Parts: sequence; structure tokens; C-alpha cells
Amino acid sequence: DNKVLTVNEEKELLTQLYAYAGFPRSLNALGTLMTLLNERKAAGIADAIGPDADPVDPNRDRYAIGDTIQTELVGQPVAGPLFDFAPTISQFLKEHLFCDVFERKILTWQEREFATIAMLAGIGNVNAQFASHMRTGMHNGITGDQLKAMAELLSRRVGSATGDNAMTVA
Repeated sequence: DNKVLTVNEEKELLTQLYAYAGFPRSLNALGTLMTLLNERKAAGIADAIGPDADPVDPNRDRYAIGDTIQTELVGQPVAGPLFDFAPTISQFLKEHLFCDVFERKILTWQEREFATIAMLAGIGNVNAQFASHMRTGMHNGITGDQLKAMAELLSRRVGSATGDNAMTVA
């Protein structure tokens, strides 16, 4: 699919980046996007802004919503020794990432997973999470051929080591 993202979709993806790469990288990416858009505007290029993300109700049961979204997204409840060892990280993932971020309807879960897979590929040294998100992406309709095409694109645009790793993990 050759979908062209709107400015608000791009901002949403770069905001989501913080959960995988940290706030500094997310803020830097948003700053780069802002600079690029200003340059394009100065050159007479009008980018489609698109709709804003749906507002979320701050009074909702964020843990329950996040648990439901995470379970549907992954295809099964997420549990294990790591979450038993550090239950707060599970709470943060459910309440913030899967509720506050993934609940926003500006992007589909498949689009979010494509972005997450690409982000993790570029970060490196996170193959367990990388593989998990590839499985989650496939559960949400991403095909093996699309993952292969992404690995090939990563090889050309980011570097052969990144693309080779993506192909190995896939």
C-alpha cells in the first residue's frame, strides 16, 4: 500500500516512537518533522494536515481498556516472569501505551505495528521485542511478504546490517 500519511498521522507515529526509542528521540524526530514541514511550506508545498486524533476520556478505566487492547492486539493475554518480577512495567504498558496511545483512532493497529517494527529495526539490539512485534503485526494482517519488503527497504535506506537483522528476525 502506498498510503501517503497526513501531517497528523506522521505526528502520531513520531509521538508513539517515545515508547520504543525514548522521549529524546521522539522529540528530535518531531522537531525534524516540524522543520521539514516549515521548509516545504516556504517552498509553496501544502501538506495535508488530516484529522486530529480522537480525544480520550481521562476518567476511563485505563488499565482495563489497555489490557483489552493489548490482548486483542497480541491475540492472547500478555503475562510472564518479567511482568511478575516488575508488575509496574505491565501496568505502564497497559495504562499508557495500549490505552492512551493505541486507543487513539487516528491510525490503525496495523499501521502502528508497521511503524513499531521499523522503529525497533532501526534501534537495534532489541530482537526479542522486534520478533514479538513482527508476530503481533502478522496477527493484525501484516504479511510475511510485507515484512520481507520492509527488510529489503531497511537494507537500502538504513543499512545492510539493519536489513539483514530484520530478515533474520522475520
